[in-house]
Amino acid sequence: MGIRSFLSKPVASWIVKQQAQWSSRPGATQQQVFHHLIQRARGTAFGKDHDFAGIKDHQTFKDRVPVRDYEGLSPYIQRVVKGEENVLWPGKPVYFAKTSGTTSGIKYIPITKDSIPFHIAAARDALLNYVHRTGKSEFLDKKLMFLSGSPEIDQKNGIYIGRLSGIVNHHVPGYLRTNQMPSYETNCIDDWETKLDTIVKETLSQDMSLISGIPPWVQMYFDRIQAKTGKTISEVFPNFNLFVYGGVNFEPYKARLFDSIGKKIDSIETYPASEGFIAFQDATAEEGLLLLLNSGVFYEFIPVEQYFDANPPRLTIEEVELGKNYAVIMSTNAGLWGYSIGDTVKFVSKHPYRIVVTGRIKHFISAFGEHVIGEEVEKAMKEALALNPGVEVTEFTVAPYVSSEKGQSYHEWLVEFSKAPADLSKFAKDLDVAMIRLNIYYDDLITGNILKSLVLTPLQAGAFVDYMKSLGKLGGQNKAPRLSNDRAFADGLSVFKHDKQRMN
Repeated sequence: MGIRSFLSKPVASWIVKQQAQWSSRPGATQQQVFHHLIQRARGTAFGKDHDFAGIKDHQTFKDRVPVRDYEGLSPYIQRVVKGEENVLWPGKPVYFAKTSGTTSGIKYIPITKDSIPFHIAAARDALLNYVHRTGKSEFLDKKLMFLSGSPEIDQKNGIYIGRLSGIVNHHVPGYLRTNQMPSYETNCIDDWETKLDTIVKETLSQDMSLISGIPPWVQMYFDRIQAKTGKTISEVFPNFNLFVYGGVNFEPYKARLFDSIGKKIDSIETYPASEGFIAFQDATAEEGLLLLLNSGVFYEFIPVEQYFDANPPRLTIEEVELGKNYAVIMSTNAGLWGYSIGDTVKFVSKHPYRIVVTGRIKHFISAFGEHVIGEEVEKAMKEALALNPGVEVTEFTVAPYVSSEKGQSYHEWLVEFSKAPADLSKFAKDLDVAMIRLNIYYDDLITGNILKSLVLTPLQAGAFVDYMKSLGKLGGQNKAPRLSNDRAFADGLSVFKHDKQRMN
């Protein structure tokens, strides 16, 4: 047992005890965070504009601070980008995490000296929870692969600018630097495919124990290794026993990833965001991710069905209910206030508070009033795969097709199979039956002959990679939308249709 493995166990025990203390007092923990945030930001431009000095409780906060998305908060953020101090948070941010917005172009999410430690601590604690729960720590003594964006950072008006994964890369603890992969130089390669080929060359001879990244891009890495060696990943890396992932639902990718690996291994799900590290999987046997209530973020939750109301309810952690979908609203020690991150979650436990990510508030299909969400299409796909053993899906997306003729509109499922079903019609029927069961409005539309059964469009191998590449969004933190309420993404993918006929 190496020194890292040996020391991790007492540290993990201490971290879990600390975690138990704040998670057993969720309301008090969040109140403490709330009052600290308000007190610290009273003298900022935002704090003065919204009379933070007069905010004593959550109700007055709601009265004075409206819910905003990035566009709503952008006038303040642009002042910070130009170098102005004390706008959203005391001083200037240390970093801006640069992300791609759908309506606002490039987004600059502030990360401050107060918030960055929580990003790092949460990633560390996810691993230490695993060590504590399983007793497995030997992986820390071998090579750890973090498949991420470039760590290169620019500077503007005294603030560093980069991708979140690149920023975090600069804060990897020194004791892990010596076994971190890939090398800094390789990680800085801009072109994703060139970078991936270089990572393969660099890692083939290494004793890899942990691999971390967004599942579809990790799958690309695995595919390159298998093409080069003709072996499964576990044959190439016999000590690879832990996969850490986040950013997307693992289920649609799980079968193919484990098939590539050649054996079942442990996994840890995380929920990092540029706005804050929100949650991680703290227990292997429990559903959901532990919501981090003491990490410099005050949370509010809006029921999804009321999100677009003029004055929707904004619930605290103690007011949420199990099994309901909520939009996540954050106020943070990076200076985001009443900020709608755009994600939706569902609580699966209150002791402690655990969540599952169910989709994006703007990623839904409601062209006919059905309001289908990401969680539903992913469950339908999981059920169809269970009914069709041997079928594997690389990626898929769903979009509406609106016809002027009654009963001729439908939902189109564009699916890239790695192992296609022998009977595409049956697979499409299984998907449709699952969707009818999962969404009562979809059921009504099918029964009422407003919609016809879904259309399944198989895509060529590599369709999603090729299309994302054409958009300049290949690799890193980029993700294909699971579903859309328009046809922009679907129509772009249509050029990659498989030769076989669409099935419905």
